[in-house]
Amino acid sequence: MPLFRKRMAATGLPLVVALLTATPAAAVGGPRAGADAHMTAAAICDTYCDARDPSAATSDRIPATSSLYGRTVRLHLSDNDVMGWASIDDGNPGDEVWLDRSFDGGRSWSSGSKLGDTKTPQGYRGWRTQMYNVDDWNTAGVGALRACGKAGDRAEITCTSWARVDRNAWSRGTAAATALMMSYDRGTGLFGGNGWWTAANALTAVIDNARVSGMPSYKYAISTTYDKNLGAQGGNFTNDYLDDTGWWGLAWVAAYDATGDSRYLSTARTDADHMNAYWTGTCGGGVLWNETKTYKNAITNELFLQLNAALHNRLPGDTAYLDRARQEWSWFRQSGMINQDHMINDGLTDACANNGQTTWTYNQGVVLGGLTELYRATGDNGLLDTARQLADASTARLQTDGVLREPGESDGCTGDGPSFKGAYVRGLGRLNAQLSGHPYAATLTRWADTAYAKDRNTLDQYGPHWNGGSGITDYGCQQSVLDLLNAAGQ
Repeated sequence: MPLFRKRMAATGLPLVVALLTATPAAAVGGPRAGADAHMTAAAICDTYCDARDPSAATSDRIPATSSLYGRTVRLHLSDNDVMGWASIDDGNPGDEVWLDRSFDGGRSWSSGSKLGDTKTPQGYRGWRTQMYNVDDWNTAGVGALRACGKAGDRAEITCTSWARVDRNAWSRGTAAATALMMSYDRGTGLFGGNGWWTAANALTAVIDNARVSGMPSYKYAISTTYDKNLGAQGGNFTNDYLDDTGWWGLAWVAAYDATGDSRYLSTARTDADHMNAYWTGTCGGGVLWNETKTYKNAITNELFLQLNAALHNRLPGDTAYLDRARQEWSWFRQSGMINQDHMINDGLTDACANNGQTTWTYNQGVVLGGLTELYRATGDNGLLDTARQLADASTARLQTDGVLREPGESDGCTGDGPSFKGAYVRGLGRLNAQLSGHPYAATLTRWADTAYAKDRNTLDQYGPHWNGGSGITDYGCQQSVLDLLNAAGQ
């Protein structure tokens, strides 16, 4: 069985694991900039329109600088104006400076960019562009800027790192949610272009952040995703992989909680019913991993448990979904997938024995959310006792240097694996919120504090390793860290 089904992966950027130190801007003398500045991309209007004079800025923050041949290029941001500009100092007449603007987290920028491209005039050693908007809020474009420049007599270019204003970023979690939304494809209504089950997790993380932080800015993604993808694949967010269907079902439960719109709950019910159609007698029960395969694995059945229990808790008078959840847990706990260390392996062999495959983080986390939902449905304290036993084992065994680490964690953020840790901490956070004394709060806070200090760049993007190190960033890693910050209440 392939461990990961390949999905389309967006190109990542090198991760800056420490914020660049902002340094005071050198004074730029002379007449107002912009007489020779020109706009090479369609103008955007927000609070103000593009090409505003920086002398009108209400604030000046410098999140990033870069140097080349003695010149210093600075990115300036005015948070209140939601705009930025670029400057170049300590150079000569003819030096060039401009802005680039990106709406996908710095992975690409308009070929007609070089916003405000201008040159230092005779008699001056520094210059600046006009101000340009960071976001295209009218089209839900979540943007970023960088400043670029070059010496007039040299071909080489230097650019700062990408950064943005503090709109929708008043906390660690809202800043991470905003960075995640830079990967939201407004055309497909998915994250990363056409990520499928991983997009369900990213959407769930954004919805959870709205609940935790109170920020409603990105709730538009709920209806956009739903409307653009309701007829995709098998329809109603189903496809051949039953775990994919489970992830989407839980996303629509979260959407229902956030909006009260009954169509989301109806789709979640359709997803649960679709999964239930593939409950078979092989190995005594359980849902298949794939419609055409006999493999019974942990994640599919954990999702089935949580989805059915969650539906019962939202459907007054229900008995059918509760019966399914109870049947699932009765089968799962004796299936053999929970090993002697209270860790959950990937699935069962053809002989219906624990296959000994990797104890992925998400296998340890989704079950915690499922048991929490089933406890809410039944009031059975034994479910919480079992969940604590599993959580105690996984929080101890899956840490490296005091921080959660995926088994075999790579430097990449594309594909399936980078989303696993997010699913784990989401489940752990829900259990922790249910338990008196919140016994895992300190652990979640420590992991979140470490990631914030060691695994974050100037755009509030995170990489694969929460305790720092090399790596790239992409929406899978960003979703996971947003789930962490949500669970830690940050």
